[in-house]
Amino acid sequence: MPIHDAHPPHAHSLLEDIQAMLIGCLFTALGVVLLREARLLSGGTTGLAFIGHYLSGWRFGVVLFLINLPFYVFGLRALGLRFTVKTFCAIGLLSLYAELLPGLVGFRHLDPLFAAIMSGLLIGIGILILIRHGASLGGVGVLAIYLQKTRGWRAGTVQMGFDSVILALGLLVVSPAQVALSVLGAAALNLVIGVNHRPDRYHGF
Repeated sequence: MPIHDAHPPHAHSLLEDIQAMLIGCLFTALGVVLLREARLLSGGTTGLAFIGHYLSGWRFGVVLFLINLPFYVFGLRALGLRFTVKTFCAIGLLSLYAELLPGLVGFRHLDPLFAAIMSGLLIGIGILILIRHGASLGGVGVLAIYLQKTRGWRAGTVQMGFDSVILALGLLVVSPAQVALSVLGAAALNLVIGVNHRPDRYHGF
């Protein structure tokens, strides 16, 4: 006979949400620094930001913040004000971290294979922390959820389709070998989320 918890889960406090934002975005930003140092890519709007950064030379953090602005409309419609505000804060913090960390961390040697895998693991952990506190890094994921709710399209399929297109566009700015390593990093990221994000085991608010 299954045993049920007699105490329902409590909502995270404001302080808990703040520390999750600070730590989750820091893990993610460190992964972004590894990708940028090895001149690799990622999926989603972060991948678009990398492409824009490589092509234009604009600051990555600025490009990332601007690219995500239109997606907040879908966030409001699909996931509500609370989630959208948290996501806006997370994107702003990640953009800031991405600009500050290169002044704090340097690499005399960075193996691209290690950079791809480690960045995926770090970003996956960061996203996992944010998910458990009702936030995200916005972008394509929010649009995918919106299309699932309004059109019935599977969010995972939409996300995969967008990521495939973005990584293919990466061939405009990096070599096929670097795109292949970027795909490996994306696989590491999804492994972290797939193994550790189990709604049936964890209730986060």
